Amino acid sequence: MHEQARLSARKFISTHVLPHIDDWEEAGEFPRELYQKAGDAGLLGIGFPEELGGTGEGDIFLRVAVSEELMRSTSGGLVAGLGSLDIGLPPVAQWAKPELREQIVPPVLRGEKIAALAITEPGGGSDVANLKTRAVKDGDHYV
Repeated sequence: MHEQARLSARKFISTHVLPHIDDWEEAGEFPRELYQKAGDAGLLGIGFPEELGGTGEGDIFLRVAVSEELMRSTSGGLVAGLGSLDIGLPPVAQWAKPELREQIVPPVLRGEKIAALAITEPGGGSDVANLKTRAVKDGDHYV
């Protein structure tokens, strides 16, 4: 199964990425439709529940195999862009109410929508472990 995933990733890269990667790197972006092509190739659903359009949970090495292929042949920026769902989507897939989960997860895994986690704070940047907050009592509640 891992070798099949590697071959699928290689085919995706050679067909949809390598002919254009230099232009994308120069432009600092890649086309939005690449997400849908990655979804069609099954690259976005690895590790997500089958009932939501994923490959099923439990095999981290399947994700490693595909990630290795993507990193070997493309750029870190492209891999980070396509992989943005890996930090933003798992909490939705695991803990969201079923109707919300059904509305969000399948379209992201198909590449029709993009999921990401965007965090930045003064003094903490995007280091979520360094974020700080405070609560100030205002009457009967906190702000």
